[in-house]
Amino acid sequence: MTVVYEDNHIIVVNKTSSEIVQGDKTGDTPLSETVKEYIKEKYAKPGNVFLGVTHRLDRPVSGLVVFAKTSKALSRLNDMFRLGEVKKTYWAIVKERPKELEGELTHWLVRNEKQNKSYAYDKERPNSKKAILRYKLIGHSQNYHLLEVDLQTGRHHQIRCQLAKMGCPIKGDLKYGSPRSNPDGSICLHARRVTFVHPVSKELIDLTAPLPAGNLWNGFDMD
Repeated sequence: MTVVYEDNHIIVVNKTSSEIVQGDKTGDTPLSETVKEYIKEKYAKPGNVFLGVTHRLDRPVSGLVVFAKTSKALSRLNDMFRLGEVKKTYWAIVKERPKELEGELTHWLVRNEKQNKSYAYDKERPNSKKAILRYKLIGHSQNYHLLEVDLQTGRHHQIRCQLAKMGCPIKGDLKYGSPRSNPDGSICLHARRVTFVHPVSKELIDLTAPLPAGNLWNGFDMD
């Protein structure tokens, strides 16, 4: 865990691909508990540490996660995420080059809880939710392409599902059509940047996450 930004009200960390944001049935220690321990030790806080989860990243995804350190910040951030006032930019590595170098994808996603998977359709279906993202090809290497993705909505597995529907499954994402997994169980999707107005001070917060270690992420010629 790397702390990218911290003040009295919020803390933003760069999550690794193996960490879970909140506790689940695996029983593994979630990132939220690791952050609580960090705050407890750093400030020698007695008793329970308050930490609010404002959004999540899928376990195999790396990058920026915003937590609230006060209840005031949590309620305001929850509203901001709901209203789309937090701008999130992702980087994704794909094998297939998209036909269009940039564009907007609009699909209707249906979530299958049992499979923990979403399905994308071109037209509205029962129980579907509208999903919109913008993508742009920003780099290439010998074998892969690097896409920058701006989320307009926040749906279950949205980027993974929509890029796969476009014919560009994310490297390592077996669930959405990648032929091979990554050795570390990650998928090549990284929450690269987050921009929002601070919920308390009202200053602009604009943060960029370091890229995951290894040659793959750092081996692109940028377009």
